[in-house]
Amino acid sequence: MAILSAQTRLDGLERLGSATEPLDVLVIGGGITGAGAALDAASRGLRVALVDRGDLASGTSRWSSKLVHGGLRYLAQGDLRIARESAVERHHLMTTIAPHLIRPLRQIVPDVGPRRPISLIRMGFRAGDVLRRTARTSPQLLAPPMQMAALEVLGHCPTVRRDGLRGGVANTDGQLVDDARLVVGVARTAAAYGATICTYTRATAVDGRGATLTDLRSGERLEVAARAVINATGVWAPQVDPNLALQPSRGTHLVFDAATFGHPTGALTVPVDGSLSRFVFALPAQLGRVYVGLTDVAENGPIVDAPQPDDTEIDFLLDAINVGLARPVTRADVLGTFAGLRPLIDVGGRPGEDGALADLSRKHQVQITDGTLISAVGGKLTTYRRLAQDAVDTAVRAAGLTAGRCVTTSIPLVGAVGAEQSDVLLAQYPSLVARFGAEAQAVLDAAEVVDPGQPLAPGIDVLRAEVEFALTHEGALDADDILDRRTRLGLVVADAERARPAVEQIVAEVARR
Repeated sequence: MAILSAQTRLDGLERLGSATEPLDVLVIGGGITGAGAALDAASRGLRVALVDRGDLASGTSRWSSKLVHGGLRYLAQGDLRIARESAVERHHLMTTIAPHLIRPLRQIVPDVGPRRPISLIRMGFRAGDVLRRTARTSPQLLAPPMQMAALEVLGHCPTVRRDGLRGGVANTDGQLVDDARLVVGVARTAAAYGATICTYTRATAVDGRGATLTDLRSGERLEVAARAVINATGVWAPQVDPNLALQPSRGTHLVFDAATFGHPTGALTVPVDGSLSRFVFALPAQLGRVYVGLTDVAENGPIVDAPQPDDTEIDFLLDAINVGLARPVTRADVLGTFAGLRPLIDVGGRPGEDGALADLSRKHQVQITDGTLISAVGGKLTTYRRLAQDAVDTAVRAAGLTAGRCVTTSIPLVGAVGAEQSDVLLAQYPSLVARFGAEAQAVLDAAEVVDPGQPLAPGIDVLRAEVEFALTHEGALDADDILDRRTRLGLVVADAERARPAVEQIVAEVARR
């Protein structure tokens, strides 16, 4: 079953500790790449376990722009392979794997100022649409680029700069309701195929034959043998395999109340001054928020789970988005910030003084050390499935495993298919359906807490039943897991503090059962 809980975690650790035969594959890292590798391996019939020293999606995977994009930026940079791969993987995600978590999003570039830049952007959008057609994504799912009149631009982005506004050009891409929910969905689907998922479990003394695991909740240690080990720890990968060379890049976002941007229905997209391939976006998001991002600067400090943006990044994002706004936003409007570290492959170049990491590859890489220690690094959220496939393919070859072929392009995640949601449920709980898809009714039906259909607090668009489901089905162990990763209320401190009393009460109630 696609259930993760405190009990399934303990059961998994017990199985690992008492096993008499090696695992086929041990995956270290519970982000999107590790979860993807666990699902790929388990769906091929391999015995697989995934461990992470923290919660699922506790690192980089929860700090993205929440976009499932078709590689337009990489096309502009002339990297056709990555651009095409992005479009193909976007197609799989939006049509089969996670259509319940992704919606089409219009990205709108206002037509103001000189004519030449908007003409070049229009040409780029048309070139990007070739990728959509190549991936066989229907125009009904992702509408082709279009010219917009000024009133249409204002209808989607009400706070856009009006003086000199002639209209705009629009492209369509995919947007996740939440990146951490995608990770949890992949991990739960892997569990349904037989993968053992153990969070808060540190792996040390890692080599191609296994690792020493420590249950960080109990302190218990166990030795786990495996025929192949996949290092999917992202920016922490060199700590597992020192032969790797990465240059982390920090990407920062600002969080605003959606009302500050007039409750937009499209993503206001503003070219960064002096560039036709870099943009700053104001992205409408769940929970009544807008995310403005994003930066791309070298991270030379400690590698931490929750990186902090610096003042220069915040000022850059404010200045860049204000170019497209009728009324400038200020620091006083910012409700929160978040930043993530991209695990970029260091190919010997160094970032320029402007902070652009142009010499570092966005490609992914699979490297073998010690015979069967497989490190999967680089890549992007959109292309996680392909990186996971390549990593498992490599593990199968290196360890001589007997495995079926990769089938993850045809596996829907839990919640992607099932009974159609009733019109009443859609009308009453639209955000619940957006976050859980076909499981939305099951979230309510499984609830034992009092008032399961009530919000955690006034103005908080998360139901009490969702907290219980996070604990009983999604592997959350405590309030922080729920606030920071299952619901994302932690992106705004004030939201998290208002919701925390109800969350902690439900956590305690479930623990007593």
